[in-house]
Amino acid sequence: MREKARALGFDAVGFARADEPLLADFERYERFLAQEMHGEMGYLAADRLVRRRLDTEDILVGARTVVCVARRYDRSEEDLAQDPPLARHIARYARGRDYHNGVRKKLRQLAAFVRTLGEGVTARPLLDDVPVLERAWAARAGLGFIGKNGLLIVPGQGSFVLLGEVVTTLALTPDEPVADRCGSCTLCIEECPTDAIVEARVLDARRCISYLTIELRSAMPEELRVAVGENLFGCDDCQTVCPYNKDSGAKRDGRSGAKTDVFSPHPRWADTTLADLVSASAAEFAVLAEGSPVHRATRIGLARNAAVALGNAAVDPEGEGGEGGRGGATRATLENAANSHESEVVRDAARWALGRLSKGR
Repeated sequence: MREKARALGFDAVGFARADEPLLADFERYERFLAQEMHGEMGYLAADRLVRRRLDTEDILVGARTVVCVARRYDRSEEDLAQDPPLARHIARYARGRDYHNGVRKKLRQLAAFVRTLGEGVTARPLLDDVPVLERAWAARAGLGFIGKNGLLIVPGQGSFVLLGEVVTTLALTPDEPVADRCGSCTLCIEECPTDAIVEARVLDARRCISYLTIELRSAMPEELRVAVGENLFGCDDCQTVCPYNKDSGAKRDGRSGAKTDVFSPHPRWADTTLADLVSASAAEFAVLAEGSPVHRATRIGLARNAAVALGNAAVDPEGEGGEGGRGGATRATLENAANSHESEVVRDAARWALGRLSKGR
């Protein structure tokens, strides 16, 4: 099983018993919901899905084992340095092609392999679009430990990983969980620009830049806009500062499937600016978002984010809105959006950005 998973391109694999519910993790999840830290992500609190996150029997009848895998997506610093300017506004996992299709294909292949290991064995592949507490299962399977930023840290690999699972009726010897290795380090908590990590392993999504730029559909809270900075889609700050991610992108173990070229920036980002995103039509957005994770933000959300980023770039001499950038074109784009964009969310963000441009002069 481990050999097959690695041959398919996964960097780590572990096994957990499926018949022991993640009670403590589920209780933490319920507290997260009770405090409304999920913001506008109502699907996280849907009654029919909340309980399903606890019960693997509901995922697959007769489940005995959860096979957890991780796929590293980090790239070397030398490689990252070659990314076009706009790509640097995007979280690392989303600069290339949408990972869902590729990882799902590999998980299906792994599930198909599992079914060959015994008569009547069934297996179901899962990705992050299925209601399962995947980080908790990965920790139980010994894949890694949950860091203070709430992300799974895989020893020797870091936290720049994508997770997947295969739930199966096949009984496998479970792996031992990995002990917490964060120690007294609080770098991720201190680095968060919006103070979204309210305490170790407790994230208030309503303040998280990834939530604000990807999941939020309404206006971005004005008190958080400056802290959001020039982030267009997601944020990596709590990961880049983590000691376990030092040089993680440069690591290679020589096996097949370890390539990270699928996470290299799509060529489209080389010819696109933040101003282009503010004014993008539905047809233009469809072309830009095709096969890319950024489609999740929606055209309106991405235009809003781009306007905020331009406003914050105004105080950066080398930013797109600063003196070293395309100041005149940026102002014209924002003025047009503030006056005539179809969405009030974008008009509001553009007006705010224009105010920043004036202050930046």
